[in-house]
Parts: sequence; structure tokens; C-alpha cells
Amino acid sequence: MTIVDAGPLIALTDSSDQEHLRCRAAISSLPVPLVSTWPAITEAMYILGDRAGWPGQRALWSALGVGGVEVSAIMDEDLPRMKSLMEKYRDLSMDLADASLVAVADRLGIKRVFTVDSDFAVYRTAKGKRFELIP
Repeated sequence: MTIVDAGPLIALTDSSDQEHLRCRAAISSLPVPLVSTWPAITEAMYILGDRAGWPGQRALWSALGVGGVEVSAIMDEDLPRMKSLMEKYRDLSMDLADASLVAVADRLGIKRVFTVDSDFAVYRTAKGKRFELIP
């Protein structure tokens, strides 16, 4: 399984995004479904709405729940980990979306992250391991 950040969701949906071609090439080799979280989806929807309006948001909605992207619920048990992550990585200004993705990846045992965010090269799993970053 692969966790997907907001950046690739935006890039895959918006053909004018500078990462569009790179993300399109990368997704062809990834098994579906990808896993994301509501904070990451919210971030992507907001940016797509700003860039492309409803057509951009509709394209992202089309990928949700139909085998492309599964949205993992944030569990109560994830909250202390998310808080701890945001505190640990405060110098990077880790946001709620990134914290939710790392916490859910830890809980589900996911080691691969589809992202264009360089901060994920610094983030570590609960066991101190690096994530495999795509692309």
C-alpha cells in the first residue's frame, strides 16, 4: 500500500501543475488503491478549488472511493502521535495533513509515500525508519 499526500492528488488532477507529468508517470507503477486522509484531501480540495474551481475538485472527487484513493479515518489512537509529530517537526512547520499521513502510515504499516513534499525525506516512522518516497 502507498500513502498519498495532497501534492500528487493536485498534480494528477491539474494538468498545468509543474509536477503533473512526473506524478502521472509514477502512479502507473503504484498498486491501487492509494491511501490518504481527510486532512490531506481537504488541503488538495482547497488548492484545486483555488486553481481550477469546481471542475478541479470534481476530478478529485472522481478518484475517491472508486478504487483509486481510499480515505483512511483518523482514529482516536492517532491523535497523540499526530500531536507528537507536529511538535517534533515544528521547525519544518509540519501541518495537520502531513501528521495525519505519517500517523496513519504507522498504524497501517505503510512504508511508501507518494509525495512531492521534501519534508517527507526528514519524517520518520514510529520505529525511526525512513519512508520510501515516490516519485
